[in-house]
Formats: sequence, C-alpha cells, structure tokens
Amino acid sequence: MKRSSQLIAAAFAAALIAPIANASDLTINIEGIKDAGGTINLGLFDEATYNGDGAVNGANLIVEGDAVTVTFDGLEPGEYAVRLFHDVNDDGEMNTNPFGMPTEPYAFSNDARGRFGPAKWEAAKFTVTADGGTHTITMQ
Repeated sequence: MKRSSQLIAAAFAAALIAPIANASDLTINIEGIKDAGGTINLGLFDEATYNGDGAVNGANLIVEGDAVTVTFDGLEPGEYAVRLFHDVNDDGEMNTNPFGMPTEPYAFSNDARGRFGPAKWEAAKFTVTADGGTHTITMQ
C-alpha cells in the first residue's frame, strides 16, 4: 500500500499542473472516524484506474477529529469512485491480519462494501457534473 500512497501523491501533483477545460470541483467529506490521529489515504479513480494502483487524483489527510474534508479542483466531469483507508499508526500502508483482512478502517464512495476485496466499480461510482458537487463517505 506504500506504493499506492506514492502513486496517489504523484497523480495529485500531476492534476495540479494540467488544468482541464470545463473543470469541476468535487468536495469529499469523510465522517465516522473513530480514532483521532493518523492519516486518511484517499484515491480518486475513474473506471479505467479503479482496479489498479494509479489514481486520477488523491490526498493524504491528517486526522484530528471525527471528520475530514478535501476538495479536488479542476476535475473533468464524469464518473469517479473513491477508495480510502485510515492509516491509524501512520506506517504508510494498510495493515492486514494474516488472512489479508484489513485491520485499519477503510471505506469506498457511496458507502459501498466489498466481498472478499474492494467494492465493485458499479457500487462505488458516482457522477461529477459540470457544476461539481459534494460526496460524503462514512468510515466502515
């Protein structure tokens, strides 16, 4: 997951450099955070990147309470999905048990849930219009 954090940071930096015509702003609110401290590692994906490590954009958000917010400026209108995890111990990776089950909180857009892996694209996707928008995610 450390590689994913680096890819998210690179995608975020690239998005800052290349503005898009007809760009939209998207605000993501993350609620239901149980442990203050650590970092939320968030990736914003389109359908082509959702099942891989390369995010369209991303953010590492310092957690100081039970909610955090991030706004992505300059997004092309279209369908997106969010995958995130709360790196409670700030070790740069999503910790798992010996069976590969996450031991740190995680969430997907639309509060979608996965079975034996991440939530499916169809369950997690949402639309960003030319007017932008706001999307709220509750930690699982």
